[in-house]
Amino acid sequence: DAILTTMDIVHDGFGYMLAFGDLAWVPFLYCLQPRFLLESKFDLPWYCLAPIALINVIGYYIFRGANSQKNEFRKDPFNPNLAHLETIATPSGKRLLVSGWWGIVRKPNYLGDLLMALAWSLPCGFNSVIPYFYPIYFLILLVHRERRDNDQCKKKYGASWERYCERVPKRI
Repeated sequence: DAILTTMDIVHDGFGYMLAFGDLAWVPFLYCLQPRFLLESKFDLPWYCLAPIALINVIGYYIFRGANSQKNEFRKDPFNPNLAHLETIATPSGKRLLVSGWWGIVRKPNYLGDLLMALAWSLPCGFNSVIPYFYPIYFLILLVHRERRDNDQCKKKYGASWERYCERVPKRI
């Protein structure tokens, strides 16, 4: 149920871009690194792969933790498990999280996503930019998305959003 609350669905709707992206673009991008490794025969020793795996696990932990926290808060802002989280009230009656994952940076889930994307490319080494196409593209996409979301939140929450940005100045 968390997927249905994402910006892709709520604001952009399920249209051509999302359908094309899910059916063609994503499978293409996810195959770049394995294909590169198969073609180049590049090999890393375990002591290089272990830190890369750790980066991936940290990215996944941040991504899932941040998304789960946001989703649980959206479902039930009065959940006793979330009582320790600080919030800022908005004119619409909603509340903005200013602690937990969302008090560190405004888009912690994007940070986790980017760490995972980088970890998937690092086993390919640095002899070619091709395996890094995905994390570079994804960085551009997420920075653009963060800017759009920031503009929407400014309009939607007004002064509450300004207070949130003062409290949480880092974007991703």
